[in-house]
Amino acid sequence: MRTLYLYVLDTLADWETGYLLAELRSGRYLKDPSLRYDVRLCGSSMDAITTMGGVHLSPDLLIDDIRPSAGDLLVLPGADTWLEPAQQPAFATVERLLGEGMTVAAICGATLGLACAGLLDHRPHTSNDLAVLKMFCPAYQGEEHYVDEPAVTDDNLITASGLAPVAFAYQVFQRLDVMNPATLEAWYNLYTTRKPEFFFALMQSLPRSGAD
Repeated sequence: MRTLYLYVLDTLADWETGYLLAELRSGRYLKDPSLRYDVRLCGSSMDAITTMGGVHLSPDLLIDDIRPSAGDLLVLPGADTWLEPAQQPAFATVERLLGEGMTVAAICGATLGLACAGLLDHRPHTSNDLAVLKMFCPAYQGEEHYVDEPAVTDDNLITASGLAPVAFAYQVFQRLDVMNPATLEAWYNLYTTRKPEFFFALMQSLPRSGAD
């Protein structure tokens, strides 16, 4: 069992991490049928939050209490509150976890928070838009490392636009090496093209039972 730590904060964008959580929690398309990710909620405090969709969530632990094991993942979802002072303590922990080699995946508003904290100044990354980063983060110095793509992986940090939850999940799966290549490509093509042939390719890519 590995652990997926989902950082929760008010106005969390419910939909942006849905593809990612569903596949890692269910394990239905993973190459190791026995692998599952235990989802634990973390926060900068233990206060309950309300997502953008009105769902109430309570953290299981503080983000600073994370002590990662191999294969664990920290997911930073989008939200409208990333630039509020209450979130600032989280960035030192994110920097520590990145330094320890933990995979960190940030999407939409979370990338703004990382940019404002200086964590994107020296590594390839993306966000919703370069102009948006510069507007909200006057101290941001990472323009030369900005990549105009839906999602970008740089070693153990994955960043993505809020408009690209499928590409975000794809790059996380790729980084964690949890799907066979044929499964991963079929999954991605199914959700981006909606063509039925990729559903059949996805099914054919999965391990067959012993009876087959």
